[in-house]
Amino acid sequence: MQSPSQGRRLDAVSGPFTPRTPRVAAARRLHRRRDREQAGRFLAEGPQAVREALARGGSVVELFGTPAALDRYADLAATAARADVPVSEVTDDALAALAETVAPQGLVAVCRHLDVPLGEALARGPRLVAVLAGIRDPGNAGTVLRTADAAGAGAVVFAGEAVDPYNGKCVRASAGSLFHVDVVRADDPVRVVEALRAAGLSVLATTGYGDSDLDDLADAGRLAAPTAWLFGSEAHGLPDELTAVADARVRVPLHGRAESLNLAAAAAVCLYSSARALRRPTAAGRTTAAPHTAGESAS
Repeated sequence: MQSPSQGRRLDAVSGPFTPRTPRVAAARRLHRRRDREQAGRFLAEGPQAVREALARGGSVVELFGTPAALDRYADLAATAARADVPVSEVTDDALAALAETVAPQGLVAVCRHLDVPLGEALARGPRLVAVLAGIRDPGNAGTVLRTADAAGAGAVVFAGEAVDPYNGKCVRASAGSLFHVDVVRADDPVRVVEALRAAGLSVLATTGYGDSDLDDLADAGRLAAPTAWLFGSEAHGLPDELTAVADARVRVPLHGRAESLNLAAAAAVCLYSSARALRRPTAAGRTTAAPHTAGESAS
């Protein structure tokens, strides 16, 4: 009878790795941004993130798991083994050291950075792009990334002083979407806008004080064109120099008594308004945009 560990490549030859095992210690250092940047690697925690990481070929460097988790998610361990990814058993203490959640699910993958240059991402002809300009909260950033993916965006740009997309909280909040879209990091948001416009996208800046109403733009058909949305931090919004170079400054209408929407909710409204317009049937019976295919940006 075949044991649960047979059929998967195990690198923990002398028993499960502990927190002091050099490979566990090296992976644990990836909790720090400086070490992630130096290594070009980050951690993806939990079976959902691991599944999506493995689906994007070449992304996973190593898979750590407790014996119980590797048995429970034997399909993921087998997928890793078929891709020649080392699968390493770790103790519960070692897994807890690698994970950042209170109740980890027993799997952590070491992954390569997924960055795509802006020019390369735009060369693929995305019809919907989200730009996170200076967004510092990793939970908000990951949620917007997830929403952009769900709405069919082809790229998400982390611009200026935006949070590291490989921050653990951001990775978890993206719920695997980090592995589906082109992730771009750029220093200068204004140059990002110039590149987006040169690629034929309309650039819309979200602001509570915008002179254009989202519903009015949708009714006028202006969202049916390839569009890039600019989102700023929840605390400070977009800087004036960035809203000034956008094609329109857009506010989300508030029909009730709420003072405002939070960043993630406003981004969802804007992105899905574009998604609906881009997929509205034309007179010839076709949609105005082809659906985005998950994983098409694998590099």
